Amino acid sequence: MAKNKIQFQRGLSLARFLAEYGTEEQCRAALFRFRWPQGFCCPECGHTRYCEINHRKVYQCNRCHTQTSVISRTIFAATKLPLKTWFLGIYLITQAKDGMSSLNLARTLGVSANAALRIKHKLQQTMKERDDDKPLQNLVLMDDVYWGGKKRDGKRGRGATGKRPFVAALEVSPEGHPLYIKFNQVDGFSKKEIGAWASKHLAPGTLVATDGLNCFPGVAEAACDHEAIITSGPEYDEFKVFTWLNTMIGNVKKAIHGTYHAVSLEHLPRYLAEFCYRFNRRYQLGDMIERLAHVALRTPPMPQRLLKLAEDRW
Repeated sequence: MAKNKIQFQRGLSLARFLAEYGTEEQCRAALFRFRWPQGFCCPECGHTRYCEINHRKVYQCNRCHTQTSVISRTIFAATKLPLKTWFLGIYLITQAKDGMSSLNLARTLGVSANAALRIKHKLQQTMKERDDDKPLQNLVLMDDVYWGGKKRDGKRGRGATGKRPFVAALEVSPEGHPLYIKFNQVDGFSKKEIGAWASKHLAPGTLVATDGLNCFPGVAEAACDHEAIITSGPEYDEFKVFTWLNTMIGNVKKAIHGTYHAVSLEHLPRYLAEFCYRFNRRYQLGDMIERLAHVALRTPPMPQRLLKLAEDRW
């Protein structure tokens, strides 16, 4: 019997990771290489000649004399933690299939719980912004998803108090195999809201298959085609078109409930984005450390006040 290529891929072992990123110098050199693959380029004037001020770990442009560190203007900006701690955090978060709680991350990294939570949220924000820039295309399955809500207020289902609405979208191959997934919070399920979401997250010309909920034709506002498939009653979805999407929704919910004691609804979109990011790159498990570090260097700084105030919508 053939082995599953995803489950049995080699990935990046801890020993190999430590050999490549085990010291502060190795991590700094890696970030320099990821940020300036063609050589140093001044962020102010674009000049390529520089000198290094070793005792401050900054690079000074020979033309405008601007001093730049390898982490300035990035998600790592102003950090007090060693770079090797950040790299180990990236390794642990990207290689854990079901995620890693901030408390477990704090114990493993040897940092405070608050520091581990900041690392996790900043990396999750990086993942979210990266995937938000990559629209789904071709054939996409969509469904409405709700999270949270009060269990004993007399209301059930969509009408339960405190539920957060999300769009779950899965791009599939012509054979029906899952390719890429997105979970995005919306204000509600109206045609206007779905149209606005589709304009950002779907490529024009995408064929969108949904159930019969009357808001989903709103994807037409983004120049997408829509097909409604009845999922109940005498015209039940006999070909089980939504099987993969329902499986993904169930897997994400089980993983979050199993890994975390509680997830704040304010930050839930980031946790969902973390699972989507790993799933969308599941065939390149060993490359995720370098890829996430590369994107983190191109993500604007996210100080603690912005992490708390950020409205993670869409």
